[in-house]
Amino acid sequence: MKISEILQISKGITSIIGGCGKTTLMLTLAQELAQVGTVIICTSTRILPPDGIRLITSNDSQVIVEEVTKHRLICVSEGTDEKGKLMTPLMDINELTSIADYVICEADGAKRLPLKAHADYEPVIPESSAQTILVIGADGIGKRIDETCHRPEIYARLAGVKQDDKVNSEIAARVIEEEKLGTKLFINKVESEELWIEAKKISELVKLPTIAGSLRKGEYKCL
Repeated sequence: MKISEILQISKGITSIIGGCGKTTLMLTLAQELAQVGTVIICTSTRILPPDGIRLITSNDSQVIVEEVTKHRLICVSEGTDEKGKLMTPLMDINELTSIADYVICEADGAKRLPLKAHADYEPVIPESSAQTILVIGADGIGKRIDETCHRPEIYARLAGVKQDDKVNSEIAARVIEEEKLGTKLFINKVESEELWIEAKKISELVKLPTIAGSLRKGEYKCL
């Protein structure tokens, strides 16, 4: 079953936040959804330019309409910054919903770490986002907070533990519940029986609908 079907991605804006795996999830969803509608991917922060997807840097709605109609899947951005990363679109992300059926926005950064806690100004979720998928990497379970978490000082504080403590399912769930971000939880990189057990524990401790699996393997299920 497709991840877009399991996550029940609806038309409008879907924001993706949390730890490492956001871009892969965004691109996987975009490729699936382009089979049934038109799709724009973008960011409200910074992302690396995706390979093989047409990049549009115009803020002319007619240009964007023509491009997404022709290609079905495009990336919209102001352009790249000094580090070569794509910036937010010139057009308000909320307005892109009048141009494409689906808008997938990567709305967070995690410096490629599996787990993340958020500063006050994060994540940057578009106002009219229909749903927000919180991503965590199961490969962060069993590792020290200061090794596997972006913003480890905030993560440890929210969990009520020390930065050199190891993350377990209870700690991961506690941070998710403390932050209360997202409408669904996706646990990525669940690729062993041990990690399936941990993912199941997390799902039982959080209030969010939870999907777990492996984007790399294309295997997913609801917990």
